[in-house]
Amino acid sequence: MLELRHAAKVVLIRRMLDTCTFQLQYAAVKKNRQKVCVHNIFGNFVTMKPEETIDFHLRWVWAKVSRLYNTVAARHGGSMAIGYILLNIDKEGTPSTKLGPKMGMEPRSLTRTLKTMEENGLIVRKADGTDRRMVRVHLTRKGQSMREASREAVIQLNTAIRTRIEPAKLTCFFEVMGELNTLLDDPQIFEKHPENSSNPHETHQ
Repeated sequence: MLELRHAAKVVLIRRMLDTCTFQLQYAAVKKNRQKVCVHNIFGNFVTMKPEETIDFHLRWVWAKVSRLYNTVAARHGGSMAIGYILLNIDKEGTPSTKLGPKMGMEPRSLTRTLKTMEENGLIVRKADGTDRRMVRVHLTRKGQSMREASREAVIQLNTAIRTRIEPAKLTCFFEVMGELNTLLDDPQIFEKHPENSSNPHETHQ
């Protein structure tokens, strides 16, 4: 089972590299500065350092993004989660049952946040005009104001990033993230054998 997990990691990394259409040599061992192939690192997954894993960098960057957004949201009495929900509520109201799947939030977390937003006067819940069984979430005037602040924060951050990173690199980033999103949707990612198993880089001891 451990070997299969190692193999799945190798496939994931190879696809990421292929998407960017360039070859990488990864400087791994800091003590002796020896350069080793990325595939060799992941072939011996047990010896990986935190900074050599994909999830380390995803968590690291997302933690910084969350901190930035939460800092801005706190000025308006909100949070990043609240701002995210505000941005996903349509002008005509959005069915509460569609908010979770739309944003990828867990039902419990969404319910708790919506309750807080309602208590703070950011949203109101109303029965749908056509289907009375459906409840739509609408923004109040206060909610609309905070939504605009959230929108402005997102635009400012993305503009700052785009002015500092080359378009080609951003294109590569979006392609890789798209690949990751698809790969990580597979519940059997650890059990699947790597493609082209004859490749020497995919041979595990």
